Amino acid sequence: MNDRATIARHITSATGRPFRIQREQSVGGGCINRAVVLADGARAYFVKLNSADRLAMFEAESEGLAALREAKAIRVPEPVCTGIAGAQSYLAIEHLDLAGRLDGAEAGRRLAQLHRCTAPDFGWHRDNTIGSTPQHNARASGWVDFWRAHRLGFQLDLAARNGYGRALSDSGERLMSVLDDLIGHRPAPSLLHGDLWGGNIGATREGEPVIFDPAVYYGDRETDLAMTELFGGFGSDFYAAYGETWPLPPEYGTRKTLYNLYHVLNHLNLFGGGYLAQAKGMMDRLLAAAR
Repeated sequence: MNDRATIARHITSATGRPFRIQREQSVGGGCINRAVVLADGARAYFVKLNSADRLAMFEAESEGLAALREAKAIRVPEPVCTGIAGAQSYLAIEHLDLAGRLDGAEAGRRLAQLHRCTAPDFGWHRDNTIGSTPQHNARASGWVDFWRAHRLGFQLDLAARNGYGRALSDSGERLMSVLDDLIGHRPAPSLLHGDLWGGNIGATREGEPVIFDPAVYYGDRETDLAMTELFGGFGSDFYAAYGETWPLPPEYGTRKTLYNLYHVLNHLNLFGGGYLAQAKGMMDRLLAAAR
């Protein structure tokens, strides 16, 4: 049985409805996984593919999609199944036609509603990935401790192992020592998308916002908002509607640099030294703000 037939058999088992592939279409745009759309004429599924040893990554993503769907705040594709097909691992999810124009205000309101879903602790019940980098989610009662150990500290340690320690170690150590002052508040542990840049949100033809490709955990809601600002793509209507639904405190302007440093360091660790100057500049601004 070939790989696609194995996936089709698993989809049949998961849905309880026979699925036999009649059409396959490759999908571009991803830098971590390969992707295809598999269709039988009546139904279609978006399928991510990677090496067999990345199955846990897809299993965590599937659970993250399910957690976001359970919140019933914003549209999320339904996860169908994960598994091994030949030498590949895969994740099959509901295929949505994301050819619509995003209603930024509606997306902002719905994201604020998502963030109203809270938990007793920060973190999550399992680790997952940010891109292809491990993301540790051991639960913690304190946000600063969680961010120090499992976000900023982890990426700085990884950067040192990747050869950037000399460039970042002094600033990193100083930054870790002033995190309490820079964060400066006690947020509720909100349910987060975790990787909310413009490439991970779309809209159906009817304009309904859809989020996907999550790196779910419970944390400061400001981290999701910060990520939306890192690479752009979210309009003023999005931020205005979010703020009307759940206003952001004025100190967010400093914290968003700290929270986005995590993602810039991750890009440094994934893609190389082109992100080193940006990371150093952000660290310098944060240290200046902490004086």
